[in-house]
Amino acid sequence: MTEEKKSAYTHTQPTIRTPLGAARGLGSAKEGAHHWWMQRVSAIALVPLSLYWLSYLPHLTSSNYADFLGWIGAPATAIVAILFVIASFYHAALGIQVIIEDYIISEGLKIATLLLNKFTFFALAAACIFSIAYISFTHGHMTP
Repeated sequence: MTEEKKSAYTHTQPTIRTPLGAARGLGSAKEGAHHWWMQRVSAIALVPLSLYWLSYLPHLTSSNYADFLGWIGAPATAIVAILFVIASFYHAALGIQVIIEDYIISEGLKIATLLLNKFTFFALAAACIFSIAYISFTHGHMTP
């Protein structure tokens, strides 16, 4: 073996750091398990909520705007709509968080993107919930 090739192989310094020491500070497996469970729970919650919306889709395509406002403003429908918004935006935020954590290497950019992710989904969910509540209180079926 030539001297150049030999120096390329012996260039690294030996370390006495154990694998446990190298892994410390990189995160806890317990946090990932909770995140994994929350994704599954929100996905399971979305199944019946999505089926509810899909079951009403044929009726919504044949109704006019006033009928839709009356339907979405009904208390039961508004509650289901709000539950759907909460579950879907939470599930989406969790999914995007996993993508950000896996593919963004820079720690500063990762933190900024995670904050933007949380704030964006929270703001969108709040806007949807406010809109549903507004329609429910102004156009819903109110009994005297």
